[in-house]
Amino acid sequence: MENWANRKTLILSRADMIGLLTPAEYNGCVEQAYRMHGEGRFFMEPKGHIVLDKYPGEWEAMPSYIEEPEAAACKWVSIREQNREKFGLPTVFSILIYTHPETGFPLAILDGSYHTVMRTGSSAAVSAKWLARKNSKSLAIVGAGHMAEGALATCNEIFDWQEVRIWSRSQATLDHFVAEQQPKYDKFTIQTSTDLEDVVPGADVLVTLTPARGPIVKDEWIAPGTHIAAVGADKGGDQELESEILKRARIFVDDIRQCRNDGEINVPLSQGVITENDIAGEIGQVVAGKMEGRTSDDEITVFDSTGIALQDSATVPLEYERAVAAGVGIEKKMIST
Repeated sequence: MENWANRKTLILSRADMIGLLTPAEYNGCVEQAYRMHGEGRFFMEPKGHIVLDKYPGEWEAMPSYIEEPEAAACKWVSIREQNREKFGLPTVFSILIYTHPETGFPLAILDGSYHTVMRTGSSAAVSAKWLARKNSKSLAIVGAGHMAEGALATCNEIFDWQEVRIWSRSQATLDHFVAEQQPKYDKFTIQTSTDLEDVVPGADVLVTLTPARGPIVKDEWIAPGTHIAAVGADKGGDQELESEILKRARIFVDDIRQCRNDGEINVPLSQGVITENDIAGEIGQVVAGKMEGRTSDDEITVFDSTGIALQDSATVPLEYERAVAAGVGIEKKMIST
């Protein structure tokens, strides 16, 4: 029997986390999270929020347990919307605690920021795999922060894009994004604009990644057959899409308990524009083969992604395994006997 009393906890920084998994592997882990969700093989409550008027943003608490791979994790997320311009810091920080299910031993304490960028991107990518048209060639991304980096890397594993367009209010942000990301891709040139109407119309797949508190994507820009991964809205009052888009679409969510209060559907639901009967289902039901996703090439599909804790517990075992194999991070004995 292993002597757990002498076991150490692995501590991993953001630099340690980068490169442990490929974008395709992040997609695989997130897809497994949705599959387990669709099969009911998990334990997870909707994310908890602490919102203060004093600091724009919020804290989120996200615990979960998944049956396969069996794992338990909890992520503590700090979102501060003014970080980039005021402090030169990322908008999102997170710490992930990975525990052994049977003993509760803390196997690892990980920086969750890069992990979150990638697994959030994978939520959009996996939704595109299951809900977008199979001949999709044009990708539009609304928002050019760190989350856009993950979305582009993971979506690039799903389709061979001929056109990639990205929007930000800030040209400097766009220039920085292109300088950092374009060298990674040689099959397309990243096109940018500070005008949403230059970016959104004509996209086969649209990924929205902003903290907008009112609709910025107009109904008239969305053509039949478009798939939208609405990733930005994750607290009450957030909304990126005009509600009329949802009335035209086949809508899927990651977790209805969470999305009804925090997701893209929260405002249209509260205003009575749509009802829960208008929601086709949860994406896990599609991945698990229990529900049909897209039903025609002309159908508009919307995936409301609030980000579920199950994505973390599905991903961290492989990250931990790779970190141990690579010998990165530091080990610390956290429990004295």
